[in-house]
Amino acid sequence: MSCRNAAMNYLARREHSRQELIRKLSKKDFSQDEIETALDGLEQDGLLDDARFAEAYTRARVNKGFGPVRIRQELNDRGVSSELTEQMLTHWSDDWIMLAQQQQQKRFKCLAEDYTERVRQARFLQHRGFTSEQIWQVLGGDD
Repeated sequence: MSCRNAAMNYLARREHSRQELIRKLSKKDFSQDEIETALDGLEQDGLLDDARFAEAYTRARVNKGFGPVRIRQELNDRGVSSELTEQMLTHWSDDWIMLAQQQQQKRFKCLAEDYTERVRQARFLQHRGFTSEQIWQVLGGDD
């Protein structure tokens, strides 16, 4: 199987970033030159696009209830440029607090009554990838 065909098989399943495909194809013992040539061709044909990948990935993670910190890290791990990542996260900037509220209500049903419970809920939202500011807006951190 050629390097291009292997890359197309990966792309047929889901969008991938260029860096993800480089990692996967390297494991299949293709040379760096073969990989670069194949991926350049796929980009020219419009089959590989980091912006399209970042948009689809961000949308999927937002729909699963993850916040901007976690999504930023995951996109970085997948080789998406920080400029493109910030562009995708800015698109969703108006929705982060509402999303954090939805996750808090889904998991805990009600706001925390005491400090210990508030810290527990904050830790949950932090793990989901929300910023401290977003978390305390949701939990009413005025104590």
